Amino acid sequence: MALGKLKKVLISESLDPCCREILEAGGLRVQEKPGLSKEELLREIRDCDGLIVRSATKVTAEVLEAAERLQVVGRAGTGVDNVDVEAATRKGVLVMNTPTGNSLSAAELTCGMIMCLARQIPQAAASMKEGKWDRKKYMGMELNGKTLAVLGLGRIGREVATRMQAFGMKTIGYDPIITPEVSATFGVEQLPLDQIWPRCDFITVHTPLLPSTTGLLNDSTFAKCRRGVQVVNCARGGIVDEGALLRALQSGQCGGAALDVFTQEPPKDRDLVNHPNVISCPHLGASTREAQSRCGKEIAMQIVDMATGKGLTGVVNGQALSKAFAPQTKPWIALARALGTVLHTVGKQVQGSVQVCTLGTPLREAGSYLTPAVAMGMLAGGTQKEVTLVNATLLAQEAGLKVTTTHSDVAPEPDSSTGLVQVSLQGTPHRVTGTVQGSTPVLREINGATFKQPAPLSGPLLIYRAKASDPTALATLTGLLGKTGVQLQSYHSSGTVGGEQWSIVGLSAPLPNLSELKPRVSEVFQLHL
Repeated sequence: MALGKLKKVLISESLDPCCREILEAGGLRVQEKPGLSKEELLREIRDCDGLIVRSATKVTAEVLEAAERLQVVGRAGTGVDNVDVEAATRKGVLVMNTPTGNSLSAAELTCGMIMCLARQIPQAAASMKEGKWDRKKYMGMELNGKTLAVLGLGRIGREVATRMQAFGMKTIGYDPIITPEVSATFGVEQLPLDQIWPRCDFITVHTPLLPSTTGLLNDSTFAKCRRGVQVVNCARGGIVDEGALLRALQSGQCGGAALDVFTQEPPKDRDLVNHPNVISCPHLGASTREAQSRCGKEIAMQIVDMATGKGLTGVVNGQALSKAFAPQTKPWIALARALGTVLHTVGKQVQGSVQVCTLGTPLREAGSYLTPAVAMGMLAGGTQKEVTLVNATLLAQEAGLKVTTTHSDVAPEPDSSTGLVQVSLQGTPHRVTGTVQGSTPVLREINGATFKQPAPLSGPLLIYRAKASDPTALATLTGLLGKTGVQLQSYHSSGTVGGEQWSIVGLSAPLPNLSELKPRVSEVFQLHL
């Protein structure tokens, strides 16, 4: 995936006009074709570099495979369960979302749902339209003093919690990532799920749809709840087991439910929608003018920033790639990739365990982006499709390569102020070490042999190991250069280890044939970094 070379973007759903305007102002060609069938999408996507969707377009593995030039899928919204993120990652396609764009709209809808459940407002309004005046039938409850359980304390969950606190509700919650100390700052007491079920009057879910959250509310959890508990799902269909919810409603264990999302949309089974104690909407969480404008604007700006090389935000599957735009990290990513390529070539294997060790305080947080960069280098020239920072870790795992990272704040001189990266192939003597000088990746050491002056790792390189006492290798190489017209750009040699030394030669172009040199050296290979 060649970053910064996006040309054509397809918008497959209705978005605010500002989305197209921002993309075109950024120099991109835009096609707006909402409502495409699967077959039409497969045809239209073939020559597109970017695709922008909301929630209706299903970006499946088949769609990704048909998209020969696709570099990025932009989701104008939060959830990406309509995008096969694993298939996108494997192909090296970046997936972005706009996690903040519709947070307020979704939170406000949730709060409205809670109030409607408490006072049966939709049912009473429908009754009035039928000409009835049923004051006794629609007896409600106050929210003041009731306990609201918020499952998922991200942006939307916390917005719901703080708003419902204004109604006098006590807010408890659960989130496996947000710490209890953090949730306490916005008034939510975190508890284990088993302690939440019997304590709450209302439950609202705000988690992504994952294997661990599918069916989070089920027959077992409903049985642990207070009789008459009220349930709200404005997040994703499937978090609440719909069959279990219907059974709980029929038995009275659940007193009412407000649903904006369903496992199948639109739902074909109407039993839940038609239940008198269920309030339902056709997935309106993000359906406000403000949210649609924000999401369209944000995803367009994110894609333009990617296309122009300004940066990456809202990345779902390529966090390491977002670092590639930072000027201070670019040469380190280039170094890590080069070290991986050299190690793979010297070690003559891809499978196994590779240890990446970062040394020096400047590299304390660098492991997250150097690890996939090393994997890229290790896989270079293999049978895999194009390897990028997006898919390198996944492809490495599938190839039987495990890349792990350790860090030490102490780096040896003279690299203590800049940092040092060591990459070794576990169970073998093969190890390479490098750093960055200015903006140039350089090699300091290979298999224990230290270079007198660090060797630049860029362009066409010839690397060989020969006896230190035998000058014929260099003489033969000089003759080869003269015959082929290839120019010598740089020459660096290492110290002697076991009577041999390594040489790294920068060339203007690769040599077409090394047969004359091979008898003079222990090993030789060419790389283009």
